[in-house]
Amino acid sequence: MSEEPEETMAVIVDPLRGRTRPVASHPDAEIIDVLTGDHDASDWAVLTGAGMSTDSGIPDYRGPDAAPRQPMTIQTFLSTPEQRARYWARSWVGWPRMRWAKPNAGHLALASLPVAGIITQNVDGLHQAAAEEVGSPSPVVDLHGSLDRVVCLRNGHTFDRDWVQEQLTALNPDFAALTGLDPIDVETAPDGDVDLEETAHFRVLDCPICGGLLKPDVVYFGDAVPPARVDAANRICEAASGLVVLGSSLAVLSGLRFVRASAKAGKPVVIVTDGPTRGDDLATYRSTSRVGDFLAQWASRGIQGDTERLLP
Repeated sequence: MSEEPEETMAVIVDPLRGRTRPVASHPDAEIIDVLTGDHDASDWAVLTGAGMSTDSGIPDYRGPDAAPRQPMTIQTFLSTPEQRARYWARSWVGWPRMRWAKPNAGHLALASLPVAGIITQNVDGLHQAAAEEVGSPSPVVDLHGSLDRVVCLRNGHTFDRDWVQEQLTALNPDFAALTGLDPIDVETAPDGDVDLEETAHFRVLDCPICGGLLKPDVVYFGDAVPPARVDAANRICEAASGLVVLGSSLAVLSGLRFVRASAKAGKPVVIVTDGPTRGDDLATYRSTSRVGDFLAQWASRGIQGDTERLLP
């Protein structure tokens, strides 16, 4: 029997290597004074990262407790049928856990604040779910796309992820038994897949309309953010008086660019996360608190006096 070829996963250099956790610039109460004093919540644009969703059971890539991960790049996904089978098998196992994730208290607290807009690097759809639950008018830009959509790379046809899951289940009726994994208990990565070794025999679905390759409608590492999304995010930041970063290490340029642009424009930048970020030297205010705790305080203060919207 011939040996299986080695995986060609690209090595992703960690841009946070060597950085240490900073010291908070001010107590949270003083930072929230800035957010609620001379400013209304609608004056602030918000950029969120994986740290927003850890309390919903979705781990992050670079938080203090995060396990080392090697996410798939777009180059690897496109390289061979075996790599696409690897992705879709792992995603098929992980999707139910992602599908069942619910907005946490931080999502709901942020949705209660009428901010200028939320730009999220997350692909879990939890900001939209929180907005629907609370009735938030703030726009949300999915900078890196959303896992609940699947797109055809040949002609752009789009499909609902639940429907794709059903088709993959029909194509691979015995795969769950072969893996021995329980979708309820598996730990997913922020992009929805799980660690799974044997994937070579997983059958992949092609576009039922044109036969093109199907890919989740998310931006992989090494891929480009669609210009329309960047433009929408830029409009939110340009109209805002300042930027609040919540739960993002700013390790990738797609998020860091908004911090750099706000700082260059002389606008205040607030960064809230409990680990180091690439934007720490650009922060006007820096909190090292957990995002959920900070948001609970901001939301409580931000809606003070509006008794109909006070959080319990």
